[in-house]
Amino acid sequence: MSIRQEKFGKVLQKELADIFQHNRSSMFENAFITVSGVSVSPDLGYAKVYLSFLQVNNKEELLNMIILQSKEIRHELAGKIRKQARVIPALQFFIDDSLDYVFKMEKVFEEIKKKEN
Repeated sequence: MSIRQEKFGKVLQKELADIFQHNRSSMFENAFITVSGVSVSPDLGYAKVYLSFLQVNNKEELLNMIILQSKEIRHELAGKIRKQARVIPALQFFIDDSLDYVFKMEKVFEEIKKKEN
């Protein structure tokens, strides 16, 4: 990934995080959503957005809700980055379950420690 892609990805990550935080109650049923990463295509026309959800029962349902509202999210993003980007990238959202994996591994290590003692 080029430096240009990385920089643009960081801008998108910050602005999307603001959008999810600002519209938390109105669009996302008060779910706490973090943007854990953004990878951008070489032409900057496409972005994969990785989201982590905290304290959410049904992550797939919330992801579908976000996908249904992606047009509105992209429109709000366009208003924020209009002066920084020529083209507003198409957004595709994914669940980032790396935090879940970390918590699971911590529990496994705790169990191993308990068995050793």
